[in-house]
Amino acid sequence: MHVILDYDVGNLQSVKQGFDRAGIDTVISKDPELIKKAYSLILPGVGAFKDAMEALKESGLIPLILDHVKSKKYLFGICLGMQLLYERSYENGDFEGLALLKGTIDYLNVDLKVPHMGWNDLSFYKENHPLLKYIQKGDYVYFVHSYYVNGDYKDLVAYTNYGLKVPAIVQKDNIIATQFHPEKSGQVGLNILRAYKEILI
Repeated sequence: MHVILDYDVGNLQSVKQGFDRAGIDTVISKDPELIKKAYSLILPGVGAFKDAMEALKESGLIPLILDHVKSKKYLFGICLGMQLLYERSYENGDFEGLALLKGTIDYLNVDLKVPHMGWNDLSFYKENHPLLKYIQKGDYVYFVHSYYVNGDYKDLVAYTNYGLKVPAIVQKDNIIATQFHPEKSGQVGLNILRAYKEILI
């Protein structure tokens, strides 16, 4: 069972449809017993970091997420859900994240339009990574964000260039995350989720 975490942030039905199309049967839930039994968790998110972290705290899901990761089961973060996995964010202040990954969330201070909204191509940092199995360098995915991960390149799988190198896919052990929306990225996003399904097997 794969659970999309419901903490009242984000378009969860869109995420569910994307994973379901990739053959990953999901349920949307905030039920602790269901989450404890989950084979993998999906952490989506849209909006501001501070609001999302407060919603996560209020939901009571944080201890469940941390226990899930400690038990070596997979966690997949999407967009703001990816950013929440890091140590802290400087979006309109200074706020602590889940600290499952090393790095900060910094403003996308570039001479380009911000928010970064639209299709951008992927460059591979780890050429033979299993998540990249069904896609190619230069494939396009869909981004919507004003802040980016300033993190540990040891975890970097793929990135896009948007005035600077923006981490697009990261993995550390059983934690995987994408800055873009795979569920909104057409066949390329579907292929990434297909590869994720194979990693889970």
